[in-house]
Amino acid sequence: MKATITSIELKGPLKFFALSANALRIIKQLKSTNYKDFKKKGFWNKHYTMTLWNSDAELKEFAKSGAHLEAMKKSKNIAKEIRTITIDTDSLPSWKEAKKLLENGKVFKY
Repeated sequence: MKATITSIELKGPLKFFALSANALRIIKQLKSTNYKDFKKKGFWNKHYTMTLWNSDAELKEFAKSGAHLEAMKKSKNIAKEIRTITIDTDSLPSWKEAKKLLENGKVFKY
């Protein structure tokens, strides 16, 4: 199985409203898929998600379609930095471990 861990650092606290609007649509899209597990957390300007998938193909199909794709296109308007990493695992890691893994993730700065 594959897990994707993502962090987003917002450009400012008021960008939370745009993030929330996107997140609602993305979670609706996620619920229509065959994902295995999902966690989210965040406060102020820093937010995290973790999603567990059966396969890399399912993960990519989700990431490159629908609300998720639209949010990715808009991310430079709300994010200062996005970090993401995909790992092979049977379950989602703890938040402490996830944050450590993100240190070696792919970084997008805007």
